[in-house]
Parts: sequence; C-alpha cells; structure tokens
Amino acid sequence: MVPTDGQPVDKSWYTHEPLYLQWKDWNCKSECRYHCMMERENERAKLGLQPVKYHGKWPLKRASVFQEPLSAALSALTLVVQFNGWLSFFLLLYYKLPLRPETHKTYYEYTGLWHIYGLLAMNSWFWSAIYHSCDTIWTEKLYFSSDAAFLGYSLILAILRTLNLRDEASRVMVAAPILAFVTTHILYLNFYELDKGLNMKVCTVIIIAQCLLWALWAVMTRHPSRLKIIFVAIGGAAAVLLEASDIPPRWGYVDGRAICLAVAIPLSYLWWSFAKEDAEMRTSAILKKAR
Repeated sequence: MVPTDGQPVDKSWYTHEPLYLQWKDWNCKSECRYHCMMERENERAKLGLQPVKYHGKWPLKRASVFQEPLSAALSALTLVVQFNGWLSFFLLLYYKLPLRPETHKTYYEYTGLWHIYGLLAMNSWFWSAIYHSCDTIWTEKLYFSSDAAFLGYSLILAILRTLNLRDEASRVMVAAPILAFVTTHILYLNFYELDKGLNMKVCTVIIIAQCLLWALWAVMTRHPSRLKIIFVAIGGAAAVLLEASDIPPRWGYVDGRAICLAVAIPLSYLWWSFAKEDAEMRTSAILKKAR
C-alpha cells in the first residue's frame, strides 16, 4: 500500500485520481502505453518513418480529456445534423403537410419507419462521440452495438422503400430475418468475442448492399431527388471503403476514420433532405388520387 501522511492507504493509488480519469480507465498502465507510444512515434517521425499500430490501433494524440478529439467532434457534429434533420422532418409532416381528417395521421406511408431511423441514427452517433472521447471496453461495445443496429435497420428501410412495401405482412417478412441476423451479431460481439474484423466486414456488406439498392432505385424510378440519392449512395460506399483501407494518421489527429466521419456530415444533411422531399412527393401523389 502507498503511505499517505504516515498512514497506510486502504485502496489502490489510482482510486484517488480524478473521477474523469477513473471513468476513462486512464490508469498507470494505459498512461505508460500512451506516453511511450507518443515518444516512439516522435522518434520515428524524425527518422522519416510512417506511423505504425500499437495494440491494434493507430497512434492518435489526445486533447485534454478527449482520446480522439477530431473524431469525437465530427461525431458530435453529425449527431446535431441528424437531430436537426429528424426534427425538420417531424415538423414538415405534422405541421406543414395535410393530415388524414379521420385519424389525424400523415398520408406518408413510411413516417414511422423514418422516425425509428432517426432515433437509431442519433443513438449511433451519440455513442460514436462517446467512444472516440473515451475508448473503454464498455464504450466500444456500445458503439459497435448501436452502429450495427442502426445499419441493420437502414437496410430494412432501404428494402421497404425501394420495393414500395406498404402492407404489414410484407414488411415483417423482410424485417424479421435481418433483425434476427443483426441481433445475433450484436449478442456475439457483446457476450462471445468482440471481433472488430468481423464487425467491419458485416457493416461493410450492409452499407454496400443498401447503397446499391438506393442507387438502382433512384435510376429506375427517376425520383425527383435521385441526384441526392445517388450522391449519398456513392459517398457512403466510398466512405466505408476508405475506412476499410485503414489510412495511417496525419498530424497526429487525422486518420481514415476521421475522414469518413467528416464525409458523414454532408451525407446526413442530404439524406434527411431526400426524406422530406419523398414525404412531400408521396403525400401529393396520394391526395391527387383521392380527388
């Protein structure tokens, strides 16, 4: 035990660290790893050598209490964009577009699906910001789990909207196997093995699949927002391939993941813009048929 004022201490020394350090698991071992890694990278930079991975991760500089400051800031900014997009979508449907007189519900058939999408998107980006601020085993599991849930649901939404499935039976038939797979994947990551390589492969396949679905649908249906859809599909596919390429960090803060997070900001804005235009188009089409 470490003596304090001549008296033995009943607890380990790191329990007397500030609460934010205890929460972030920045103990003696992690601090030694971080500072030794930074010193070694400074020596390699002076010799003109490229960064290398330590314990499976690129060496990124901290800023105050933020472990990956740029990625955390970009995730938080995307969260704000997602919230603003969902809120403007909500206000458009319930305060600007007409509602069904008998039920006071929206005419747009995919309203509920987009609301769930918005909640899962905000949850995913919230945990992304937390994870990049504080990389612990719990924040890592929560980040991977929320991201997998969000991407899995995004694929369901893509199939339902591109195939124009509006009856409950068809929606359940599409959603059930995807939900079962995503749930199994999340349980595997949390309770069996946190396999980052497997998670990357699963997420990449899901993203590429839905990007192809949306792009093909936009071209075949000639949707008024087809250019936005195609741009988002191409940007999303490029971003995930960029992250999969695992680009080494530059200037101590910018790596492949940070670039992908930066790309997600304009893509999120365009995506909610498409959702609002799609709601307006479908509402107008239904009202014309009703006349």
